[in-house]
Amino acid sequence: MIEVPHTYSEWVHVFTLLKDRSDDERVLAAMQAGTIEWQPGVAERFSQKLIDTVNTRMNVASDQFQVNMSRAGGQEGAIVQAIIALRKEMVFLSKVMNLPAIPEKERQHYMDLVIKQADMMQKSLEDSAKRDISGKLSSIVRNHKVNILSGGGKGNE
Repeated sequence: MIEVPHTYSEWVHVFTLLKDRSDDERVLAAMQAGTIEWQPGVAERFSQKLIDTVNTRMNVASDQFQVNMSRAGGQEGAIVQAIIALRKEMVFLSKVMNLPAIPEKERQHYMDLVIKQADMMQKSLEDSAKRDISGKLSSIVRNHKVNILSGGGKGNE
Protein backbone atom coordinates (compact mmCIF):
# COMPACT_ATOMS: atom_id res chain seq x y z
CA MET A 1 0.00 0.00 0.00
CA ILE A 2 1.19 3.48 -0.84
CA GLU A 3 0.71 6.05 1.91
CA VAL A 4 -1.29 9.13 1.04
CA PRO A 5 1.15 12.08 1.08
CA HIS A 6 0.57 15.12 3.28
CA THR A 7 4.06 16.50 3.89
CA TYR A 8 6.64 17.58 1.35
CA SER A 9 8.90 14.62 2.19
CA GLU A 10 5.99 12.19 1.72
CA TRP A 11 5.27 13.77 -1.65
CA VAL A 12 8.93 13.41 -2.66
CA HIS A 13 8.67 9.67 -1.93
CA VAL A 14 5.52 9.41 -4.07
CA PHE A 15 7.18 11.40 -6.87
CA THR A 16 10.06 8.91 -6.79
CA LEU A 17 7.60 6.03 -7.16
CA LEU A 18 5.95 7.90 -10.03
CA LYS A 19 9.28 8.53 -11.74
CA ASP A 20 10.20 4.86 -11.34
CA ARG A 21 6.85 3.79 -12.81
CA SER A 22 6.11 1.81 -9.66
CA ASP A 23 2.42 0.80 -9.67
CA ASP A 24 1.08 3.85 -11.49
CA GLU A 25 -2.58 3.38 -10.58
CA ARG A 26 -1.93 3.13 -6.83
CA VAL A 27 0.54 6.01 -6.97
CA LEU A 28 -2.04 8.15 -8.78
CA ALA A 29 -4.75 7.21 -6.26
CA ALA A 30 -2.47 8.20 -3.37
CA MET A 31 -1.59 11.47 -5.10
CA GLN A 32 -5.25 12.30 -5.75
CA ALA A 33 -6.07 11.72 -2.06
CA GLY A 34 -3.01 13.66 -0.86
CA THR A 35 -2.82 17.14 0.57
CA ILE A 36 -0.08 19.73 0.91
CA GLU A 37 0.09 23.04 2.75
CA TRP A 38 0.35 25.44 -0.22
CA GLN A 39 2.66 28.06 1.24
CA PRO A 40 5.71 29.92 -0.06
CA GLY A 41 8.79 27.73 -0.21
CA VAL A 42 6.94 24.43 -0.02
CA ALA A 43 4.75 25.26 -3.02
CA GLU A 44 7.75 26.14 -5.18
CA ARG A 45 9.69 22.98 -4.23
CA PHE A 46 6.60 20.81 -4.64
CA SER A 47 5.87 22.33 -8.07
CA GLN A 48 9.44 21.92 -9.28
CA LYS A 49 9.58 18.29 -8.14
CA LEU A 50 6.23 17.51 -9.77
CA ILE A 51 7.19 19.16 -13.06
CA ASP A 52 10.61 17.46 -13.10
CA THR A 53 8.99 14.09 -12.47
CA VAL A 54 6.40 14.55 -15.21
CA ASN A 55 9.07 15.81 -17.64
CA THR A 56 11.11 12.69 -16.94
CA ARG A 57 8.07 10.52 -17.65
CA MET A 58 7.35 12.42 -20.89
CA ASN A 59 10.95 11.99 -22.03
CA VAL A 60 10.87 8.26 -21.31
CA ALA A 61 7.53 7.96 -23.14
CA SER A 62 8.92 9.82 -26.14
CA ASP A 63 12.04 7.65 -26.21
CA GLN A 64 9.94 4.48 -25.95
CA PHE A 65 7.73 5.73 -28.76
CA GLN A 66 10.78 6.19 -30.97
CA VAL A 67 11.93 2.64 -30.17
CA ASN A 68 8.45 1.28 -30.90
CA MET A 69 8.27 3.17 -34.20
CA SER A 70 11.67 1.93 -35.31
CA ARG A 71 10.57 -1.63 -34.53
CA ALA A 72 7.22 -1.14 -36.30
CA GLY A 73 8.85 -1.46 -39.70
CA GLY A 74 5.97 0.33 -41.38
CA GLN A 75 3.39 -2.14 -40.08
CA GLU A 76 0.15 -0.26 -39.51
CA GLY A 77 -0.88 -2.22 -36.41
CA ALA A 78 2.47 -1.67 -34.71
CA ILE A 79 2.43 2.05 -35.55
CA VAL A 80 -1.08 2.42 -34.13
CA GLN A 81 -0.04 0.56 -30.96
CA ALA A 82 2.97 2.85 -30.54
CA ILE A 83 0.77 5.95 -30.87
CA ILE A 84 -1.85 4.56 -28.48
CA ALA A 85 0.81 3.74 -25.89
CA LEU A 86 2.18 7.29 -26.13
CA ARG A 87 -1.31 8.79 -25.85
CA LYS A 88 -2.09 6.58 -22.84
CA GLU A 89 1.00 7.89 -21.04
CA MET A 90 0.08 11.50 -21.85
CA VAL A 91 -3.47 10.94 -20.53
CA PHE A 92 -2.00 9.47 -17.35
CA LEU A 93 0.35 12.43 -16.93
CA SER A 94 -2.52 14.88 -17.40
CA LYS A 95 -4.26 13.11 -14.50
CA VAL A 96 -1.08 13.42 -12.44
CA MET A 97 -1.11 17.18 -13.01
CA ASN A 98 -4.80 17.45 -12.09
CA LEU A 99 -4.37 16.90 -8.36
CA PRO A 100 -6.91 18.29 -5.88
CA ALA A 101 -4.01 19.23 -3.58
CA ILE A 102 -2.89 21.87 -6.09
CA PRO A 103 -4.76 25.20 -6.24
CA GLU A 104 -6.90 25.54 -9.38
CA LYS A 105 -4.80 28.24 -11.07
CA GLU A 106 -1.56 26.26 -10.76
CA ARG A 107 -3.32 22.98 -11.60
CA GLN A 108 -4.56 24.37 -14.92
CA HIS A 109 -1.09 25.71 -15.70
CA TYR A 110 0.47 22.28 -15.00
CA MET A 111 -2.13 20.48 -17.08
CA ASP A 112 -1.48 22.93 -19.91
CA LEU A 113 2.19 21.87 -19.87
CA VAL A 114 1.16 18.28 -20.67
CA ILE A 115 -1.42 19.39 -23.22
CA LYS A 116 1.13 21.58 -25.03
CA GLN A 117 3.64 18.73 -25.09
CA ALA A 118 1.02 16.35 -26.52
CA ASP A 119 0.11 18.97 -29.14
CA MET A 120 3.79 19.36 -30.10
CA MET A 121 4.17 15.57 -30.36
CA GLN A 122 1.11 15.39 -32.61
CA LYS A 123 2.39 18.21 -34.83
CA SER A 124 5.78 16.52 -35.09
CA LEU A 125 4.14 13.23 -36.08
CA GLU A 126 2.01 14.99 -38.69
CA ASP A 127 5.07 16.79 -40.10
CA SER A 128 7.01 13.51 -40.26
CA ALA A 129 4.09 11.74 -41.89
CA LYS A 130 4.10 14.27 -44.74
CA ARG A 131 7.34 12.66 -45.99
CA ASP A 132 5.50 9.35 -46.54
CA ILE A 133 4.49 9.55 -50.19
CA SER A 134 1.91 6.75 -49.84
CA GLY A 135 -0.12 8.85 -47.40
CA LYS A 136 -0.61 5.80 -45.19
CA LEU A 137 1.33 7.19 -42.23
CA SER A 138 -0.44 10.53 -42.50
CA SER A 139 -3.80 8.78 -42.32
CA ILE A 140 -2.73 6.74 -39.28
CA VAL A 141 -1.44 9.82 -37.48
CA ARG A 142 -4.63 11.79 -38.18
CA ASN A 143 -6.88 8.91 -37.08
CA HIS A 144 -4.93 8.05 -33.90
CA LYS A 145 -3.97 11.36 -32.32
CA VAL A 146 -1.54 11.63 -29.42
CA ASN A 147 -3.11 14.86 -28.18
CA ILE A 148 -6.59 13.61 -27.34
CA LEU A 149 -6.36 13.70 -23.57
CA SER A 150 -9.30 12.85 -21.33
CA GLY A 151 -10.79 15.72 -19.42
CA GLY A 152 -10.62 18.07 -22.39
CA GLY A 153 -8.54 21.18 -22.29
CA LYS A 154 -7.13 23.70 -24.69
CA GLY A 155 -5.41 22.38 -27.76
CA ASN A 156 -7.10 18.99 -27.71
CA GLU A 157 -9.29 17.82 -30.50
